[in-house]
Amino acid sequence: MQLILDKITTPREAPTVTRTRLLKVLEDGLGSCTSTVIQGRAGTGKTRLAFDFARRSNRRVAWYKVDAADSDLRIFFQYLVESVRRQRPEFGHEALARLLDETSTAEDVPLLAEAFVYELLESGAQPLLIVIDDLHLVYDAEWVVPFFRRLLPLLPMDAHMIITGRSLPPAPLWRMRSKQMLCVVEESMLAFTEEETRKLFESYGLSEREVKAALDETHGRAAVLDALARLKSASDRVAESIAAIKRQRKLSPAFGS
Repeated sequence: MQLILDKITTPREAPTVTRTRLLKVLEDGLGSCTSTVIQGRAGTGKTRLAFDFARRSNRRVAWYKVDAADSDLRIFFQYLVESVRRQRPEFGHEALARLLDETSTAEDVPLLAEAFVYELLESGAQPLLIVIDDLHLVYDAEWVVPFFRRLLPLLPMDAHMIITGRSLPPAPLWRMRSKQMLCVVEESMLAFTEEETRKLFESYGLSEREVKAALDETHGRAAVLDALARLKSASDRVAESIAAIKRQRKLSPAFGS
């Protein structure tokens, strides 16, 4: 299968504002849990938070952006394996490919997850962060629950996994949460605080007088708040340009004199 490399390439666009409180939550989860779920609707800043954390983590980063077509286990697994192999060349992709060919029923899926973990253990000890972005696009696939239910509790501490999605994965994760094996950043936590909004507006050269109104208007949703700040900043620049032109006209001699 010809892979689309953009899907397993780490994004390059950093967030405008560093969200220290959320980065600390992720950092704490890195040391105490095997995996983390970042859950929120579109525009809540899941991907940018995951990327900002990944680039600061001092770990090799295996990034995989999921598409709806990846609901086919063979497609999904090949992308996941290749994303890891790019960071750990010794990762046993050939053995996993053979096992994937032998996986024909849902009952075989946990064995595939176990083999994936085994190859992680055998491929080296460099700390690894595996990010699966937009996993919600394949939640309906029948293999998702047996795969992640088996995979997540087995992940070694040197191979933390971050999953982003618009809702929590359908796998029964409450036991992992109760045993503090799973860290969850929910949508309510992703909402911008007043202080974060103030920093965002400052980065666009905007007055803090507009912060509260912007928060009320956007409910702290990251993408909407950023778009509003960009719009206000552009509007202010246009207004300043018009004012400068008017001042220049007043100072200049009358046309044709």
